[in-house]
Amino acid sequence: MGYKKPTEVSRMFLENASLPNHADSYTVISHKFVMDNTTKLLTDSGFKITKEVFRANQGANVAQGIYYITPSTLDSEINNESELGMMFAWTNSYDKSIRFQCSIGAYVMVCNNGMVCGEMNFSRKHTGTADLDIISQISSQIKNAEKTFKRILADRDNLKNIELSKKQQAELAGRLYYEHEILEPTQLTIIKSEMEKASFDYSVDQTNAWAFYNHVTHALKKTHPRSWLSNTKEFHDFITVEFLSNNNFTNNDSIKIADFDVLIDESHLVEVDFESTFAAMELSKMMLE
Repeated sequence: MGYKKPTEVSRMFLENASLPNHADSYTVISHKFVMDNTTKLLTDSGFKITKEVFRANQGANVAQGIYYITPSTLDSEINNESELGMMFAWTNSYDKSIRFQCSIGAYVMVCNNGMVCGEMNFSRKHTGTADLDIISQISSQIKNAEKTFKRILADRDNLKNIELSKKQQAELAGRLYYEHEILEPTQLTIIKSEMEKASFDYSVDQTNAWAFYNHVTHALKKTHPRSWLSNTKEFHDFITVEFLSNNNFTNNDSIKIADFDVLIDESHLVEVDFESTFAAMELSKMMLE
């Protein structure tokens, strides 16, 4: 809404993007700075980067980096995992629309759907020593990568033990759209389609909570880079509270996150997608079945 559709871009495109010219109190964190330090810190910590994906809006004022990584570890649970891979992601902006964010997470190998635990997120305003603080926080999260990944594996396993009817899934999708504003109308269209016929094989029935989780994260891949990391985290937190909070999987040793500070330009226009609105109505009908 109100912005050019974000697209996948090259590393060189982000490196060559024009830097902002803001007040002296604003510390410019270049995309190149983030990419260079992310690569160095990951490799220095023994991680192998198997794939990099970069997305940005027009002019690269908002950019996102996703790294599929393999750790060097003796942990048998991680080494034997065949469904989920480890991921590191960051979001950076030149237009002050969002703070720098980064997180360790996971991705589903069959479809590249992302998973992010809220406790491991970090956000920092571009002021003062933000550049040094960002390096410190990236390093800190990398050190906690295995612990975070194993928590995600546990969440995945527990979701596979939960059955969700079509009506329950429709209700959850509606709440994610209306109450939590994590989803947009076009993403409801995607979820409805996935509920009817999944694009990927998640090795569970369509009435399984793990299938629904992937339907939503599949739809979230259409989210603008400005919001993808936070929305993915918020969705995981939502599912955790709804279904997993009684299983005591909360990690009390995790890093406390700062609040996300997103500034939206009020000049952005709102586009009405009648097809997506119809899909939302169809989801409502499903809830009444």
